Amino acid sequence: MSKSEFKEFVKNHPKLLTYVKNNEMSWQKFYEMYDMYGESKEIWDEYLNDKKILKENNIGDFVNYFKNINLDNVQESINSIQRVLGVLGEISTSKQTDNNTTYEAKPIYKHFDD
Repeated sequence: MSKSEFKEFVKNHPKLLTYVKNNEMSWQKFYEMYDMYGESKEIWDEYLNDKKILKENNIGDFVNYFKNINLDNVQESINSIQRVLGVLGEISTSKQTDNNTTYEAKPIYKHFDD
């Protein structure tokens, strides 16, 4: 296989460029695969499959994940977090009222206790 044939193959399959840009593959490795196997479909299926199919599968997995969530458990967790935040809020306000010591500024013109 010649380099010009490989270049033509890459022009016909621009998806290979994304693998090189993402550092998942190098042009050298692609060329070696092309040199050994040519345009054999089985070798290139992994790299030339349509990404839309993968995205649809990912969305389906995402939807299935949310179907399996128990909303009662989520509500209980949220209520627990709200109680903890309420307690922390009460503690911080009680500490602020305990530390209400006032500071009296001394006059500028008075250097010592005259």
